[in-house]
Amino acid sequence: MKGTNIIKTLNYFKRNGIRKTFYAVLERCTEKKEPYDYIRPEKTVIEEQKKYRFDEAYVFSILVPAYETKQLYLREMIDSVLNQSYSGFELIIADASKSDKVEQVVKSYADERIIYKRLAKNKGISENTNAALKEATGDYIGLLDHDDMLTQDALFEMAKAIENGKKAGMEISMLYSDEDKCDGEGKVFFEPHRKTNLNLDLLLSNNYICHFMVMKKEFMKELQFVEKYDGAQDYDIILRGVAKLLKSNGFEKTKDEFIFHIPKILYHWRCHEASTAINPNSKMYAYEAGRMATQSFIDTMGWKAKVHHSNHVGFYEPVEEDPFENLGNIGAVGGKVIDTHNRIVGWLWQEGKKPFEGLNVHFSGYMHRAHLRQTMDILDLRCIRVNPKLTGVFEEITGMKYIEKKRSGLFFGEK
Repeated sequence: MKGTNIIKTLNYFKRNGIRKTFYAVLERCTEKKEPYDYIRPEKTVIEEQKKYRFDEAYVFSILVPAYETKQLYLREMIDSVLNQSYSGFELIIADASKSDKVEQVVKSYADERIIYKRLAKNKGISENTNAALKEATGDYIGLLDHDDMLTQDALFEMAKAIENGKKAGMEISMLYSDEDKCDGEGKVFFEPHRKTNLNLDLLLSNNYICHFMVMKKEFMKELQFVEKYDGAQDYDIILRGVAKLLKSNGFEKTKDEFIFHIPKILYHWRCHEASTAINPNSKMYAYEAGRMATQSFIDTMGWKAKVHHSNHVGFYEPVEEDPFENLGNIGAVGGKVIDTHNRIVGWLWQEGKKPFEGLNVHFSGYMHRAHLRQTMDILDLRCIRVNPKLTGVFEEITGMKYIEKKRSGLFFGEK
């Protein structure tokens, strides 16, 4: 692991230079990580879930494109699905391997919910996933990497969220959960990724939705996976799905009724030397594919912006001349307020909290979010630019006359 961190640091230095590398290393050395270990649901909870009777018997199709998968990883992946507390699923494994080692492992399981499809040719991750997608008959379709694992309650939580949504009059098209990482042995869990509800600006900065994600069958079959975005095919289908929902329903309804976040860890992303989870440079082409997918989303929406790679691989910076021209529903944009010690003392509020207060302005923070654009509930008035159409509203609410003054590239209002 130490060797991997050294390689990551050297690659970061090559991309970003000594000053940014210094602060990146300083942040890593001084950050206080929360103590974490994945706590499995109690046996009594799992038994209650198994006994629960849903109003509708939803079926989930779990798609797994496989290629020369290590036996241990493959068995643990399959076992994680078969051991679900919710039994309404089918596990579709599309095998593009040259050898028969995946096939032999799959055939050792006598469970009719496993559907094995041997592919004549390895056509890449997108086309291989599309081959599995053709076999899907469930109500919702989920994506699972061949070396990762679902938590035992993953499908139950998805089904319960869908049921609760229907009771509230919502027809949810896409659901996603929090996730964490585990070591190659699947024993040590770390880096919990606690996500937000749909945050379009953050989604255009990186694929924070990622795992575990399911879509309605008809929706995913309509979208399909695109070979052009191999390596970032999940990101691309998520972005195209969001774009379709935005155009059909509008932003407010989309985030509230059609895309649902389950704030619970339901997916373990396995880290080993070949995985992007531990070695981002193992698949650099994937990050360019992600940039292209983001650019395609922006072009589809008719916005004027160019997407660039950020300092951190897999994270992007959409650069636009006028954000208010792009999105009419943006009331204001804001920047960081920094004290004399280079600490953030004002910027964004979300759910009554200031997530970046006190952070060194050179640090990127949790999941690099302090360096990413994102949608928040409240902006600090000391560094804000208001949509020209709403300056009157700003003055009425704040009692301040809005005058734009530009200092170091930032705008603010004056009393």
